[in-house]
Parts: sequence; structure tokens; C-alpha cells
Amino acid sequence: MTVMTKPDHTTARATVSAPALLLAITAKPVLISVEQAKAMDVARMTDLFKAHLNPGQLHFMKLLGFHKIKIERAEGMFYIDQNGRRILDFFGGFGSLAFGHNHPRLLNARKKFQEEKRQEIAIAFMSQYAAALAHNLAKCSPGDLDMVFLGSSGSEAMEAAVKLGERAAGPKRPKVVYAENSFHGKTKGVLAITDGSLYRADFKVADNVVRIPFADIEAVERTFRSDPEIGVIVLETIQGGGGIIQAPAEYWQKLRALCDQYGVLWVADEVQCGYGRSGRFYAFEHYGVVPDVTALAKSLGGGKAAVGAMIARREVYMKAYGTPKTAMIHAMATFGGMGEACVTSIEALNVLYDEGLIDNAAVTGDYLLQRLQALREKYPKIIKEVRGKGLMVGLEFHDFSQTLPMVLRPVVSVLDEKLKGSLSGFVGALLLRDYDVLVAFTEYNRNVIRLEPPLICQREHVDRFVEALDSLLSRGIVSIVKDFVKSQVR
Repeated sequence: MTVMTKPDHTTARATVSAPALLLAITAKPVLISVEQAKAMDVARMTDLFKAHLNPGQLHFMKLLGFHKIKIERAEGMFYIDQNGRRILDFFGGFGSLAFGHNHPRLLNARKKFQEEKRQEIAIAFMSQYAAALAHNLAKCSPGDLDMVFLGSSGSEAMEAAVKLGERAAGPKRPKVVYAENSFHGKTKGVLAITDGSLYRADFKVADNVVRIPFADIEAVERTFRSDPEIGVIVLETIQGGGGIIQAPAEYWQKLRALCDQYGVLWVADEVQCGYGRSGRFYAFEHYGVVPDVTALAKSLGGGKAAVGAMIARREVYMKAYGTPKTAMIHAMATFGGMGEACVTSIEALNVLYDEGLIDNAAVTGDYLLQRLQALREKYPKIIKEVRGKGLMVGLEFHDFSQTLPMVLRPVVSVLDEKLKGSLSGFVGALLLRDYDVLVAFTEYNRNVIRLEPPLICQREHVDRFVEALDSLLSRGIVSIVKDFVKSQVR
């Protein structure tokens, strides 16, 4: 019998030589530093914009003369360019600069946050800053608008609003009503209720939508009555991209009544017209009504942070997301409620009231409208209409043919559609070149110049803008066209 013995592993161990670990060094590409970016000249900026951002957009910037300018800094109502030129900002980032540029209180709040190394992303924990901002927004909102979702943009806030409305309405009422000439964002969901062929392009958008005319209450009632699957209606209180278009008070009051009657949820898009711009915190407050859901963005971040918010009635919110099972369906994303962004927004809301900027928007906005109406009376063949509320104002020019001498009108009128926006473009370009004033335009009615200056705007800023526009229009249309053409060949 053979006996097998077990090797003694306790006294001898096999050793294997491991290869030496090599430290991998990732080669650093040729990167631009912060200081090099700051020192970049216009030519280099243009090359990089064309190569890496949007070469097609550069065409329009060149038409308006914007491509020649490098902004070195900005303060209050002004941009300051590479030559020290102070450009009066009546554009206001489409309503994103309620406090002007670099408001000192906002800078201080952000600096303190950074110096104390407070937390930015608190997804795993509750954030005192997100909670405080949500509380403040609820306090600023009328009625029972008190449940808040925080995001990073107006599109994100409106996505949240539409999703909330659809869930609260229920699966048997999935249809969403929207208005002609509406703009609710460029992200895929709200693209279905953004009424612009340019933005929609050939994207496949959601088909559970119904389009109706804006400010037509009979159309609303017909639509509600004829289609029981409608659960939500989404409207800008003041249409921005449509050309600063308003509906009368009776429209909003009847809309509220019809929504209650038919059980339809009303989402008020206040991304551009809200946050004090109209002379009230929300534009719908002018009409004594409260929607079921609303959305803010633009100046909510104080011009220093990207912040958007959806604010909903608690009853509606709980119907959509009120149980542990449904709570995470649309919870905040990674960058929703970031610490420094929330601190900026908290301080901005306090500044808005401490400095009386909502009231200033109402008073200075009335003064701006009065001065522009006087200009319309002075140039009735050029200015078709002045409209707006607070510091959200549209200045509409006549079609190009109507501004010309009578003998030329029949010939040019056939080109009016192709020339739409040309006069507003000429005026905008020359205001910047010759008067150091920046204005904006609208997406759908290209004959409209859009004026959304910061809410810190004073009468002297209005006077400077109106006097510049008066001086430019006094040249006459033929001279304006010649001056613009000369600017393109220099």
C-alpha cells in the first residue's frame, strides 16, 4: 500500500516575479489657458468660433457688425469692449439680466460661498440652499403655487412643467394645447409646443399636441369642448419670440374659468416675461388669475448662474409625483439645485425686492413706452406699432415697401416677405455701430426690435436709447440703407 503525503505549504511558498508597474503619463493636448483666452484677439476668436462653434451663425453676426467686438468686461447697464467703448445694453440677454451685469451683492454672495468651500452638488443629501430657494420662490408666488423643481434652463423648467401636467391630467387626457407663434424651448420635448419651423426643422416631435391661435378664447373653448383627451394648455403670458404679443385681461380670466370647467391644467410659461419684467413678479398677476403650473428662468440666476424653476400647485404636484413609488420619476437632475447657483438665486430674489426693481420695471417701462409712442407719431411711415408691458417692449417697423416713397412701393412690395427683418436689422446694426446701443430681435415677426433692458434701467438710459433711435430714424430710410451697405464693405 502506497501512502501519499500532502506537501507542507507552510514552510515553502512559490514566488513569482511581477513585472514592474509603469506609470502611464497621458500626454496633454495643446490647450488654451484662462489667461490666453482672456487675451485672445477678435481674429482668433472668429477662427475658433468658425472652427468649433457655429460657422453659420457667424454670417448673421457679420451682417450686424457683432463680429468686430470683443467684450472685455461688463458692469451695470453696459458692456465695455476692447477699445473701452461702453455699449448700452437694451438687449439684456433676452431678459436674463434683471440686475444688470455683475451686481456687487451677487458677486459678494458667490465669493463668500467659494471662500468657505461650501458644497456644490448635494444629490445624496438635502441641500439647505435648494430648500431655501424653493421656499423663497413659493413665498413670491401667489395662490397655492408652492412646489418647486429646480433645473438649469428655461427649456428644462418647461419640460418639467409639461411632464408634470401630463402626469397629473392622467393617461386618458394626454393631449397638450399650445399657441401659434409660441416659444417654449429648443429641447426635444418642448419642441412639440414651440411653433417655429426653424427650430422644429425635420425633427420628429411628439404628436399629442393641438395648436390654436393665441389670445382667441373662443378657439380655446371650442378645442376643450370638442376633445375630451385634452389635459393641459401651455401658454406664454406675453409672447416673446412672437413679437411681444399680449392678450387682454378678459382672455386670462375666461381661460382660468374654462380650465376649471373642463378640468384642464393651465401651464403659464413665464420664463421670459416673469421675474418682475412686466412690473409684477409674474405677468399673469396683472390679470388676477393663478395658473396650475408655471416656470421661471432667465434672471432667476441673477445673470451669474444658469437656474430654471418649475413652480406648481401642491395638489397638482402630488397627483403626479406624490408617492414614494412616483417621487423619483422626475426628481432633480445632477445640476439642479447646485449650491452656488442656489445661493446666487437666493441673493438675487432679495435684491429684486430690496432695490424695488419690480416697481422700477413698471415705472421706467411706462416711460419707455411713452417715449417710443411719441417717436412713432414722429415717424408714422417707419414705426408701425409700439407695445409691451414693463421692461418687455416690442418696436415693430412697417414692411419695407411701406417706408419708401410712394412711387417705389408697388415695385418693392413684391419683395416684402423676403425683406422682412431687413429694416430692424439695419437699425440694430447702426445703433450699435454709431450710437453704442445694443438691441435684440424676435424669432417669428422679424420686423420687431425686442427691448428687454435690465430692471435697473433708469430714465437717463431710456433717454439715451430713444435719442439715439430718433437720430438714426431722422436720416430717412434711403440713408439708413446706404449707411448699412457701406458698413458691410468696410
